[in-house]
Amino acid sequence: MYIQGVHTEAVMAKEYRAKVFKSGNSVALRLPKALGIPEGAEMTVREDRGSFIVEPVKPPPRFIDLTGIAGSMPWLKPLSDEDRIMEPRDLDWEGKLLPRD
Repeated sequence: MYIQGVHTEAVMAKEYRAKVFKSGNSVALRLPKALGIPEGAEMTVREDRGSFIVEPVKPPPRFIDLTGIAGSMPWLKPLSDEDRIMEPRDLDWEGKLLPRD
């Protein structure tokens, strides 16, 4: 967090030590179990001005599949292009619809 050009820490975080070791042709970072990271969790690693930032990968957005619901409602039909067009209506100063002519 920056306040008037001064960098301050918003929250004091607990500090852990971790060891780097060789794993095949890569290096790996062994994290303490106390962090509560589940085994197999996918992480993103960023390098920022000489420091490394390790964060969990954000899960993809979830979508609800409505295909089964639409089929169970035969009276529900898609709107035609003509039905989608709405004629403009005039509003009064309070935002209420004016009567039609």
